[in-house]
Amino acid sequence: MKPSIRAAAVATALALAGLSAVPGTATPAAAAPVTDPGPAAPVTTPNTDACPYRISPPPPVDRSEVPSPGQTAPPPVPVPTQPVGGPGLRACGAIQAAGTPPLPQDVSAAGWVLADLDTGEVLAAKDPHGRHRPASTIKVLLAMVALQNLDLDKVVVGTQADADADGSRVGIGPGGHYSNRQLMQGLVMNSGNDAAHALAAQLGGDRATVEKMNALAHTLGGLDTRAATPSGLDGPGMSTSAYDLALFFRDAMRNPTFAELVAAPPVQFPGYPADPAIPGDHDHPGFMIANDNELLVGYPGALGGKTGYTDDAQQTYIGSAERGGRRLVVTLMQGTRKPIVPWRQAAELLDYGFALPREAAVGTLVAPGSVGGTTPTLPTVAAPPAAAVAHHVEVQATPEHERTQVLRYGLVLGGGLALLVLLLGARRLTRRR
Repeated sequence: MKPSIRAAAVATALALAGLSAVPGTATPAAAAPVTDPGPAAPVTTPNTDACPYRISPPPPVDRSEVPSPGQTAPPPVPVPTQPVGGPGLRACGAIQAAGTPPLPQDVSAAGWVLADLDTGEVLAAKDPHGRHRPASTIKVLLAMVALQNLDLDKVVVGTQADADADGSRVGIGPGGHYSNRQLMQGLVMNSGNDAAHALAAQLGGDRATVEKMNALAHTLGGLDTRAATPSGLDGPGMSTSAYDLALFFRDAMRNPTFAELVAAPPVQFPGYPADPAIPGDHDHPGFMIANDNELLVGYPGALGGKTGYTDDAQQTYIGSAERGGRRLVVTLMQGTRKPIVPWRQAAELLDYGFALPREAAVGTLVAPGSVGGTTPTLPTVAAPPAAAVAHHVEVQATPEHERTQVLRYGLVLGGGLALLVLLLGARRLTRRR
């Protein structure tokens, strides 16, 4: 989305949500009328009892996984002899502890995991090790690699290659100055593939970054995972599982900076200067960005998570929350927006998990370094869209560059939902699906 369009959409969303564009101010929002949508359409949850995704994800629906000329797609990631997390996670259908209530009926994902972030116990699951494409949920791995390797206060200059990133973009422009903290906000809050490109460029480029992501996944015990792109765009051999995403998110939430990023309120994102090569172009001012995970304003105790979507991956999702001193996480793979949207499906599973006795468990999220296996084959690069090659330039940080203005998060629920719905709608105008 062009920054000018995004800025207008954000301004409209803020106004309708009862927020001022001036940090630290807010006004009450009028309650929107609620229309009864009528009964939900029936939903069919994929039957995975026969383990159709034990080896690899379902066939792609487009050409996004076609290798670059001269390369071939890698073989599937080897399937471990014993399921990671315990024998209870071997089954591919629904898995729950004996004597526990029936599972929620509105969850349409082909695979999912419900787990305790603190104890690591898996409370219930469906095809936990089924291989699927992660879409933008794999940005959790990229964020972890970036937090381990990059200085958040370093400031870089945006490039045309960043701005030309395929798929969803936060709005980086050539010549703009961005701290790595701001790039991380754009990555985690707004799922910006342009932010992913800018971070990966500092990590050695896409291939080197993906190698780092896969090495980390392997260390954490994610043996169903092979990242093929830093952003989560589909690529040859890309796969993960609901179990692996739960592993990654649990480890990431041990990092206070990551936990802060996934729960952050709306923030100001920098603009960028006019392009002298474009007649009549003008400076592009900064704009507000908000977290696209609606669980944060729709579920009490929400801690954050990550959204994802591509045509091949369908809906993917991570959501977490805390209640009564207990923190749970839900991961969804190959989901749909019916009968209810993914974050509401996650909310039903969270409610189910919080109501279970603490001793109910079907497996465990393993500790880092506790399992081995074959290191994933090096990724094959997908045939990319044409884009200029550019290098990032580090600049001297100044207070102006470092300042990120945070709005008070005193949103009434209706206003917060209106803000997120409008922002998401605006982003989807140009998001590749």
